[in-house]
Amino acid sequence: MIDADDVGGVHVKYLYHCRRQLWLYARGFRPEYLNATVELGEAVHETSYSRSSPVDLGAAKLDHLDGAAWVHEVKSSSRPSRADTAQAIHYCHRLHAIGVPAQGGILHYPKTRRTERVHYTPETAAQAEADIAEVLDVVSAATSPPLLARSRCKGCSYLDYCWNE
Repeated sequence: MIDADDVGGVHVKYLYHCRRQLWLYARGFRPEYLNATVELGEAVHETSYSRSSPVDLGAAKLDHLDGAAWVHEVKSSSRPSRADTAQAIHYCHRLHAIGVPAQGGILHYPKTRRTERVHYTPETAAQAEADIAEVLDVVSAATSPPLLARSRCKGCSYLDYCWNE
């Protein structure tokens, strides 16, 4: 299984979005390439802010880090979510661990031309540590977490797997 150093932004995003999705993802189940919503998200990402370069931190890959040490993340959704915020804070946490003093995250929502700024603070750093521990708890479980209400699964690339009965 994975350890704390292997926890990436996708793990944290899935922790907030759907624990079952996190559990399946950690076991190598990856139906994303078959999903139209994921393809749309990749297209939005590729056509928005194309001059920025991704930063690969091993387990985590963030969209861009500017000269003022702000993490930039491009999102295909039209409004902010707790998962988006937690993912950006996770990247800041990873950067701090290697000596880069990230100030926080700037979440870009091209569909609505909005941005959201999230500061990296001692409180959010503690939440990032708690998120890593929670990810490890979820992925180490012997059985998958329960299904969410089907209405929450709209657009999820795991929908067919979870609801194929």
